[in-house]
Amino acid sequence: MLMNLDELTPSQLDALKEVGNIGAGHGATALSQLLGKKIFITVPKATILPLSEVPKLVGDPNTLVAGLTLSILGDATGKIILLFPRDSALHLADMLLKQPVGTSKILTEMGHSAIKEAGNILTGAYLSALNEFLGMLLLISVPTLVFDMAGAMLSIITQGMEETLKVISIETKFSDDHEEIGGYFILVPDAVSLRALFQAIKVK
Repeated sequence: MLMNLDELTPSQLDALKEVGNIGAGHGATALSQLLGKKIFITVPKATILPLSEVPKLVGDPNTLVAGLTLSILGDATGKIILLFPRDSALHLADMLLKQPVGTSKILTEMGHSAIKEAGNILTGAYLSALNEFLGMLLLISVPTLVFDMAGAMLSIITQGMEETLKVISIETKFSDDHEEIGGYFILVPDAVSLRALFQAIKVK
């Protein structure tokens, strides 16, 4: 029986990536409908890493990032973090506000709202795929958006959690005909959802 995320084989990690691909497909459809143009979302890779190393995904703990966090509710609990480097967050806000990419120099109140709405859509899509994969009912809370340095932002979001806790990172790229934006979907599962995840992957 799998006991921790480090025991996942490459093929089981591929199965997780496929869940990410399914969620990305649903999210791309929903965002395309919202924006009235075709949006593509791809999932280059899924990785397992300690919580303390999440800031390194964006290069440096001092890098400015937008971190959207939501709690998982229902048959299991945990957290979901959508992580965007500063430039990606600004470009995503421009895309969502239907203005030329590069227009936003700071994240305005409208930009905050747009990213929160997109976060709701994307996490809902990912969670729907995860629900199907795990055979569980999982819901999400109202999102909170933090715009800060990566290290500080993670400390705020994961207060009280062990730094050695292993999490699942699904790299996510958004694009239209002109622009590609990179971000990360971070799943911080609890013990119950980990057991369900292991069982599902074992079956797969």
